[in-house]
Amino acid sequence: MNYLFKSSRLGFRNWITDDLPKMAAISADPKVMRYFPSTQTGEETLQFIEKMQQQFEDRAHCYFAVELLDSHTFIGFIGLAYQTYQAPFTPCVDIGWRLAAKHWGKGYATEGAEACVEYARAILNLKKIYAVATQDNLPSIMVMKKIGMTLEYKFEHPLLLEFPDLVTCVLYTLDLQILS
Repeated sequence: MNYLFKSSRLGFRNWITDDLPKMAAISADPKVMRYFPSTQTGEETLQFIEKMQQQFEDRAHCYFAVELLDSHTFIGFIGLAYQTYQAPFTPCVDIGWRLAAKHWGKGYATEGAEACVEYARAILNLKKIYAVATQDNLPSIMVMKKIGMTLEYKFEHPLLLEFPDLVTCVLYTLDLQILS
């Protein structure tokens, strides 16, 4: 497999057609989608993958498809996506992840996020990256803290206004210029 970059255990690449059923299964899992308004259908997952492929073509980054290097097993995504929803900090590039539940608790999200931070700094020359999570999504917030991100503030996410349990989110940032 031709990876764009690697960490010690993970390979990062653009999306391929074979990823659709695997990512659709991940995004249909209620446990994985606990902090989202709903699970995703196969069609919604296809639209997501096509959007990521286009972002990669336009910007050289996206939420990358991620595989385990030792087995080439697809485990989900970790990466950088351009966000334009209406908020005081957008447009921006955020870092995010979604992994199959059976791969949780092994440090993959943190390891992958650290590799994406380096890619953002060294290859993309980004100055700052952002991360957003619902205030109750403690596993993702822990990853944000582990990679050195700083809490900026809580806000009401404009795309979650109809979901009272999810609308309050936290914004974390990482200044990549201080890492140089």
